[in-house]
Amino acid sequence: MIKKREKERLISDINITPLTDVMLVLLIIFMVTTPFLIQGNIKINLPSAKAPSDEMLEENIVVGITTAGTVYLNGAEMKDDAQLASELKAAMARANNKRVIIEGDKDAMHGSVVRIMGIAREAGADKLAVSTIPEGAGTAAGAEEPK
Repeated sequence: MIKKREKERLISDINITPLTDVMLVLLIIFMVTTPFLIQGNIKINLPSAKAPSDEMLEENIVVGITTAGTVYLNGAEMKDDAQLASELKAAMARANNKRVIIEGDKDAMHGSVVRIMGIAREAGADKLAVSTIPEGAGTAAGAEEPK
């Protein structure tokens, strides 16, 4: 028979296995959703190209141009060209990066893209890249296919 003393002994250890499991699941969820938060909610349909664009680095400076001609710098809407130029200079100084990636909607006016390229050059960009998607890949993430 089991002695009464052994029965009444309390367990004073804390089991941290469930806590560890929950923390690992949360870590994975945050790691998966972070790229979607960084990319933003701007709807831009990138044009396709046979040669895919370079992989985006973490500290790239991205200028987006929508079909309506609205310009975004790293997800923030720019009111005019002067604001874009000053914000570009500040972003290049912060990131210590002189590469600007232009994400122009495939239906954006060519003149808008060329104007933004000129502003980026004047702001001090030494490399310009145009973001595309591989041919046959459909639309960019978050963008809707035109009907």
